Amino acid sequence: MDPDLFLYIERARARELRAEAAHHRLAAPASEPVMRTLRTRLGWALVETGLRLVHRRAAHY
Repeated sequence: MDPDLFLYIERARARELRAEAAHHRLAAPASEPVMRTLRTRLGWALVETGLRLVHRRAAHY
């Protein structure tokens, strides 16, 4: 595949993804910052739990 054609396809896909992200941002309800905060806190709690489990298993070997 021609490199210029590959770059053209990737740029077109990037434009589509940016437009979709902008659409989702505009369509988000007013309570989105609260939900984002909760989602972030939950995500980090899951990461911390996973790291503790991995550390615990690694110590027993």
